[in-house]
Amino acid sequence: MRNALLVISLIAIFAFFLYVAVNPGDLGGNTGDHLIFGEPRYSDMDDYFIHNGQNQTGANNIVTSIVFDYRGFDTLGEASVLFTAVLGVGVALRLLRRDKNDE
Repeated sequence: MRNALLVISLIAIFAFFLYVAVNPGDLGGNTGDHLIFGEPRYSDMDDYFIHNGQNQTGANNIVTSIVFDYRGFDTLGEASVLFTAVLGVGVALRLLRRDKNDE
């Protein structure tokens, strides 16, 4: 009974957060902040990258210039996290295989 109550509570909390994410104005939020699908929000940074990206980075692809030049430290951090995760899974699988061979 206790497990069923826990599952129902978690489903209700998840449903509430899903409802708020889809309908932010229904709970008193500003519906002007809600974007319509397919219509991006305007940003001055977009124009800056488009107009200055090639001159500042030398890259012909604006996405590549943003990922590797403007946000290089973020990309390095993400690569480090992915490498660490792959290394951890590899070590865990090797230990499991070693334990299985010992038996």
